[in-house]
Amino acid sequence: MSVKPLAMHEFLQQTGNIYEAIIVASKRARQIHDDMKMELTQQLETLKALNATPEPEDDMEVATVNPDQLKISLEFEKSPKPTELAINEVREKKIPYRYKEHVDFFAKDSSKEPSIEE
Repeated sequence: MSVKPLAMHEFLQQTGNIYEAIIVASKRARQIHDDMKMELTQQLETLKALNATPEPEDDMEVATVNPDQLKISLEFEKSPKPTELAINEVREKKIPYRYKEHVDFFAKDSSKEPSIEE
């Protein structure tokens, strides 16, 4: 895995606020990771179901490596990392995001007092 430097000034120009961009990218990276993990788990479960064998009676038997499982694992390792994909999506403005309603706690109008909800 090689390190790919990122020009922060370009990233800042495209997003406006570096901290917001980092939050958006991190949340998107988690989504991508969850999707990739689910896909990998489904592939391995399908493979396990196809190659189901009865439990060995002797604990001393040597476990063999399934070549199909190894191939799937290697493909997963070669795929781009979720963080890299998320950063590219932020840079290309492919991720729509919105702000929560902003409450000004320092406003002079006391009729709109903010409430803290759990």
